[in-house]
Amino acid sequence: MNITALVGLGLVAAVLSVILRQYKQEFGLYIPLAAGVIILAVVITAMRPALDAVKNLMDAVGMNNIYGQTLLKALAVCYLTQLATDACKDAGETAIAGKLELSGKIAIVILSLPLFSNLTGLITGLINN
Repeated sequence: MNITALVGLGLVAAVLSVILRQYKQEFGLYIPLAAGVIILAVVITAMRPALDAVKNLMDAVGMNNIYGQTLLKALAVCYLTQLATDACKDAGETAIAGKLELSGKIAIVILSLPLFSNLTGLITGLINN
């Protein structure tokens, strides 16, 4: 992943967005949204080796895969929610952005429920023994 290219893309998109908003307000939203999707796609592609390394480490330690999968899903929810809320804020829709943030938080709680269930079972087993 070339961070310099990503930063350049972000800056060019910001400048183009500002220029386009002077002429057509609605077109000024599409540039940052497209740039955000492109940057996210590049970052996700670059993260693949790191995710594989984390999975290999968890397998080597003998850790249950549910913990790692839940963590990665929660990270994905965070990143996607942040991208969507930033796009809404750029469009001036702060109310929708707030609702998206809330839905992202609730999604993370729902994702973590199996972990809480495992943890409760472990604690109950320790107390009973």
